[in-house]
Amino acid sequence: MKLLGISGSLRNGSFNTKLVYAAARRLPKGVEFSFVNCADLPLYNKDLDLEVKPQAVQNLLDSILASDCLLIASPEYNYSIPGVLKNALDWVSRPAYKSVLAGKPTAIVSASIGPVGGARMQVHLRDVLSATLTPVVQAPHFLVPQAQEKFDGEGNLVDEDTGRRLERYIQDFIVWAESLSVR
Repeated sequence: MKLLGISGSLRNGSFNTKLVYAAARRLPKGVEFSFVNCADLPLYNKDLDLEVKPQAVQNLLDSILASDCLLIASPEYNYSIPGVLKNALDWVSRPAYKSVLAGKPTAIVSASIGPVGGARMQVHLRDVLSATLTPVVQAPHFLVPQAQEKFDGEGNLVDEDTGRRLERYIQDFIVWAESLSVR
């Protein structure tokens, strides 16, 4: 099983990027982890969406194709999905209903310095992914509020309760993703 981590944040020291790596450290044995950075993607433009794609787009497509499942971590910007993540999804969601996302088991996690942990972003992201036929873990939602209190200066998840919840969430996700691949 190969899991690809994607962060919806470009910020150095992003709690969501830290959350992806914290989840990777809790993966069951035998699960391979890789991470893709969306920073270099051009803004989606149908005129550029040709057989030969911009290199950063092709790298993202290849990374998704090579994975069995996805873990998307994202902050909440203005109650919704950050532009960098929406842009990445716009690139990889084509052709409609037959994209690299269709049928790819996906988990969503979010961290925020606020009290709701990115919950509103998760609702919007689930809606966007449903349009791409991407199966998403429906429950429980994994939220990390007050993230600044949960990570240390080196980026380690130090809150024990959050660490236990994350380990359970990511391991349950892998079991679910494997069950979908058996079909």
